[in-house]
Amino acid sequence: MLEIGAGTGTLTRALLDEGADVTAIEIDPSLVAVLRSREDLARARIVQADALEFDYRQWSWGARWRVAGNLPYNVATPVLMALIEMEDGPDSLTVMLQKDVADRFAAKPATPAYGSLSIAVQYAMRVEPLLTLAPGSFFPPPKVESRVVRLVRLPTPAVRPLDPATFWKVVRGAFAYRRKTLANSLSLALGSDRRKIVRALELSNLSAELRGERLDLGDFARLADALAEE
Repeated sequence: MLEIGAGTGTLTRALLDEGADVTAIEIDPSLVAVLRSREDLARARIVQADALEFDYRQWSWGARWRVAGNLPYNVATPVLMALIEMEDGPDSLTVMLQKDVADRFAAKPATPAYGSLSIAVQYAMRVEPLLTLAPGSFFPPPKVESRVVRLVRLPTPAVRPLDPATFWKVVRGAFAYRRKTLANSLSLALGSDRRKIVRALELSNLSAELRGERLDLGDFARLADALAEE
């Protein structure tokens, strides 16, 4: 088990009590010194490191592993995406983060929170929102609500496009100009002839007048395959 943001050591202690083999990383050297001095955390490996720079692959040595942590909200998304996209990444991540970011992870098509981040997470992970915490649950209280969410790695990606590179270009392009129709947004973002985009949409049984937020993962995969074959 890898814990990100050991902080006060409360989660570390709870994981140890459950019998987990814990490596806890914390960036603050003064907190690391305190954590290392505590007898109740003696079985944990306390590492001073930046979660954005830690060498997760070397640490895991190809073994199966899981992540838990109270993530710093300013780096939560890049840390999680690095772990989700990593080859031989963690089987699951149980983390607390800003509620509006967690909502984007679980968002469904045609909802305000749905976007390329939703697709990137749901492509690889099953999203399980667990509980919401009000600002008053913390001291000092933050200005936002927090949410604990579990991300469980799927046995295989949710969709299998012919060309993953094209798939991700289409996903990013579809949300690049959210107020434009899908045909116009993709034409601008991909630098492609609009007629080519419209043909691919027709082959995918999708209207050129749709906007990107209406498409689910399967729609994006079909559209990417149609464009890859053009």
